[in-house]
Amino acid sequence: MSAPARPGSTDTQPPAFSPEAITAGTRRIREHVHVVTDSTRRTLGLAFGPRPADEVVGTLPPLYPEWLGGRAFCEAHGVRFPYVAGEMANGIATTRMVTAMARAGMLGFFGAAGLGLPEVERAVRELADRLRDRTNWGVNLIHSPAEPGLELRAAKLLLHHRVPRVSLSAYLELTPAAVLCAARGLRRDTDGSVLRPTRILAKVSRPEVAEKFLSPAPAELLRRLVEQGELSADEAELARRVPVAEDVTVEADSGGHTDGRPLGSLLPRVLMLRDDVTRRFGYRRPVGVGAAGGLGTPAAVAAAFALGAAYVVTGSVNQTATEAGISDDAKTLLAQADVADVTMAPAADMFEMGVTLQVLRRGTMFAPRASRLYAAYRTHSSLEDIPSPERQKLERDVLGAPVDEVWERTKRFWAARDPAQITRAENDPKHRMALVFRWYLGSSSRWAIDGDTGRRTDYQIWCGPAVGAFNRWTAGGFLAEPENRTVVQIALNLLEGAAVLTRAHQLRTYGVPVPASAFAYTPRRLA
Repeated sequence: MSAPARPGSTDTQPPAFSPEAITAGTRRIREHVHVVTDSTRRTLGLAFGPRPADEVVGTLPPLYPEWLGGRAFCEAHGVRFPYVAGEMANGIATTRMVTAMARAGMLGFFGAAGLGLPEVERAVRELADRLRDRTNWGVNLIHSPAEPGLELRAAKLLLHHRVPRVSLSAYLELTPAAVLCAARGLRRDTDGSVLRPTRILAKVSRPEVAEKFLSPAPAELLRRLVEQGELSADEAELARRVPVAEDVTVEADSGGHTDGRPLGSLLPRVLMLRDDVTRRFGYRRPVGVGAAGGLGTPAAVAAAFALGAAYVVTGSVNQTATEAGISDDAKTLLAQADVADVTMAPAADMFEMGVTLQVLRRGTMFAPRASRLYAAYRTHSSLEDIPSPERQKLERDVLGAPVDEVWERTKRFWAARDPAQITRAENDPKHRMALVFRWYLGSSSRWAIDGDTGRRTDYQIWCGPAVGAFNRWTAGGFLAEPENRTVVQIALNLLEGAAVLTRAHQLRTYGVPVPASAFAYTPRRLA
């Protein structure tokens, strides 16, 4: 980013009253700006430098992207900017991405969801080695209702390796794994406050779920963890005094798991809930509340901060970054998307529950094909119960292989990940059918990551409308070139643009005739 203006500068320039000059003035966010009147006292304009002789209506101080959110968030996480690159599952949010964000003074999370524990452990070791002197990085822990044992083992892995930040996502209820991450290692500071070695950020899209993370951990869950030897009595006692999460991210219309709620309705509701819960439990420090979902342009980021977000989290747009762990072929499809080119499809991890997630529609047939599988699952009791003509169509048009062959591949996968799933499937035909269909849903993401062009129409690419807005904003400019789309350049431009637009809004509230061009920030190389 450009350098701050010199304090005490004596540069004198004539006031700006033309639309072009006012637009240029909105870009000078790191300087004091005076709102002045012309000789008729009917037209407002801008002046920079020493206080001018013209009549001054008001003066705005410098504005920095670093100041858009909550300073408490930046101080708590040791970051310069209130900005997070969120976890994108199956390692799409790579260790390279997390490292780049940490070194740029921001926060990033590795996308551990969907990966096996050995892969997660390798990533954690790599990050701990690269960022040994930093704590502004973390790893995702996703709720796995079909695999609670795996979820708990993943939580223990993160705690064992002392991952400094854990992002909890897709939770509907608190689980032993989530509470363990929040409570393990709690201790008192000399001033009586509770110190937390692992800082928890929780993604929520419903007020009732937000309240669970804003409140202390349930006594019953803490009791069970103590009885199992996972927590000490002292840790459990301290956990009753603090919220489960120190930061809650309100996730609006996002890629992947989403309830599709608008940020303008959901964020204020959770902010009010946070204040109520803070008063109820007498917390010393209120939980930070951030915003995610639909943040693909400076205007969207500025709006999130204006709504009261302490920080913002981006996801879909980062899949286009050079560090993203997804194929160039998939990135090309993402770059062609507009805001309406997304749709809902069955989720692999919560298939049996009928949970859906948001994916790219343009250029892929994944959503309708996955929906056909879920319809068959709902209609039939087993694979054998599916009429032969329908089964053959599913094999030909969706699975791309005979059901028996897919089952053999599925068994090999679960033999390494969770053998109990095979045992259950052999005794429950309905579960066997679910696992076979989930093979397609899981494989479709891997085909997109690997760039298996033979299965391009089956690519499952998680994204929300933000990617389309991002494409329109960056078209023809610096960030339109794939090699320029680093996760840090995306972040810096979104923040810089949000600050510029915030300045334009400030000036407009003073009555300055700010032209529409002032609200069109063009991306550029920033440092």
